[in-house]
Amino acid sequence: MMPLTLLAPGNVATVRKVGGLEDTKRFLENLGFTEGAEVTAVSTMDGNMIVKIRDARVAINMDMAKKIMV
Repeated sequence: MMPLTLLAPGNVATVRKVGGLEDTKRFLENLGFTEGAEVTAVSTMDGNMIVKIRDARVAINMDMAKKIMV
């Protein structure tokens, strides 16, 4: 397992675990980051990461991305 921040653009991985406080977990799960979901890294810029998850593109900051283990 590794944090989502280490996933190189263009690579696909499966979400294994979502960490953080309960509010953070709920927020990320509402965006589609649930265990077993496939996530594709699209790009990183200015401290943010753009990923494709469940047929949607989502931008999250690196602190949030560190809480998602793939």
